[in-house]
Amino acid sequence: MLKTIKRFIREEDGIGTVEMILILVVLIGLVLIFKSQLTDLVNKIFKTINTKAGQV
Repeated sequence: MLKTIKRFIREEDGIGTVEMILILVVLIGLVLIFKSQLTDLVNKIFKTINTKAGQV
């Protein structure tokens, strides 16, 4: 019984690692797909920050 519980706990850790890797792959894929839109958005945000900082 104790061996079964230990196997179950180890198995859950492996699943967590696989889930983290899959999440990272999806996020990297989204960044690659929307790279130009993200770059434009970040540039606009920094321009706004610089403009507002100049007004202070």
